[in-house]
Amino acid sequence: MNKGLEKFNDLVEAFEMLPTIGKKSAIRLAYHIVTQNSYVGMKLSHSIETAIKGITFCKECFAMSESEVCEICLDYDRDNTTLAIVQSAKDIFNIEESRQFNGKYFVIETLDDTIIDNLIKVIKKREIKNILFAITPSLANDAFILYIEDRLKEFNISFTKIAQGVPTGVSLENIDLLSLSKAIDGQVTI
Repeated sequence: MNKGLEKFNDLVEAFEMLPTIGKKSAIRLAYHIVTQNSYVGMKLSHSIETAIKGITFCKECFAMSESEVCEICLDYDRDNTTLAIVQSAKDIFNIEESRQFNGKYFVIETLDDTIIDNLIKVIKKREIKNILFAITPSLANDAFILYIEDRLKEFNISFTKIAQGVPTGVSLENIDLLSLSKAIDGQVTI
């Protein structure tokens, strides 16, 4: 990049570290913030700092939260006997936007015994009757589902997964709301 513009180059490099931001987009964003609208840059900087300091993970479901227990876990109007298992806390945003699910959530990013033990505690505490696997369809995720089903076989739980309206191998964050809504609405028994 240009010599003498180290601060600008550092900003471009910082933008490039973000997912889906290439060099051209990074330059365009950095240029806009530095030359066109410094207020946006200051607001962005403050929002990032505030979010990093103020966001944690819910101790019950492991979703993003600004408090010890998230708003969804505390919402008594939601179906307390139905649980959607997702592989990323960000998937909850997409499902919530579809307005097709009114249960609670549980995030399992990795299959380790501590997470599964926490899932079992939630199942017992809430007396879960239905589990929806709201995860991206793939062969690896089918194995993920089978593993969890096997670990939960002692419970009287009905298992479903989102329908095949979601293309195999495509992350939920890349699915349009109509497809996601139809996939949740058309969930199938496993």
